[in-house]
Amino acid sequence: MSQATRARAHPRITLNSDGEKHPVQNGLAIFTLIAGLVAFALGWIVARHVIAFWIALATMVVGFYVQLISATREQRIIIVTGLIAAFVGGALALGHGGPF
Repeated sequence: MSQATRARAHPRITLNSDGEKHPVQNGLAIFTLIAGLVAFALGWIVARHVIAFWIALATMVVGFYVQLISATREQRIIIVTGLIAAFVGGALALGHGGPF
């Protein structure tokens, strides 16, 4: 019973809360988050609307696919955050001139 009163020195941050490894889903979830944030940041720059739009589109395609195959709640949180950032970045890019 001593382990019940012992405090964790290092809390673990993981996307594998079910105890199994999901390297493909984790990698795609992280890609969705990072690419979504990049699309969001580039969407604010008028001169970069073309690259922002295409990054946002690729992020949404990958993000929707990985959302279908995701295994844990933590993965879904990361994916949806990336999807929202990509959507806003893509919308800003469309407002600044679109894909061409």
